[in-house]
Amino acid sequence: MPASTDQLCQRVRGRLGDRVAGLSVALNEVTLEVHPDDLFAAMRDLRDAEGLAFNQLMDIAGVDYAAYGDDEWITDDATASGYSRGVDGFSTPRLGLTGIYGVQEIQSNTGRRFAAVYHLQSLTLNHRLRVRCFAADDDFPVLDSVVAIWEAANWFEREAFDLFGLIFDGHPDLRRILTDYGFVGHPFRKDFPLIGNVEVRYDEERGRVVYEPVTLEPRVLVPRVIRKDNRYVDPESAQEA
Repeated sequence: MPASTDQLCQRVRGRLGDRVAGLSVALNEVTLEVHPDDLFAAMRDLRDAEGLAFNQLMDIAGVDYAAYGDDEWITDDATASGYSRGVDGFSTPRLGLTGIYGVQEIQSNTGRRFAAVYHLQSLTLNHRLRVRCFAADDDFPVLDSVVAIWEAANWFEREAFDLFGLIFDGHPDLRRILTDYGFVGHPFRKDFPLIGNVEVRYDEERGRVVYEPVTLEPRVLVPRVIRKDNRYVDPESAQEA
């Protein structure tokens, strides 16, 4: 039988001790937070400790928490339908929360901006754990690589580096994995413009791919929102509401 969330929390606290920066349960899932200095040692213990045995790394997700939960839209005055709902990047005064239109200066409203979130599974004990670790420096976010613990981290860390600019110290070959060789910036950061910086096309006369200034008009038709996943809604509580 898999451990209950309470049992798993007790085992994690018992093994990691002071290295537990935070531990919470939501939607029947346990989330552990560790400091960047403790990341590698904590991950190694999570894999090797009896009663934990997280022998499989399912995923690593980078997160940019700048302007988390905020939005460009003044939603109290926005209409419910039509293209007038869109935020015009040129004529509409922006709230200055994110860098959707290419603003370079952006601040975190959570105190820390960049984090890596690790999803672990124990194949032998049949339980899961989410581990979150914030980088100490927003300007140069560095975390320890866990490739030496789980080889599957190799490509996951490269993806987080490519899209968010997270640096994983000790990675054997940290380079881009999804974007082009000459790509500038990290496209999942909130200060990266949604319209991009350049357009790419094949020029038949030159016989090669060429990069040109982007010609798209910056316009956002869907507000940034934090949605609750209806897959985890309790049917009984939903009926009561």
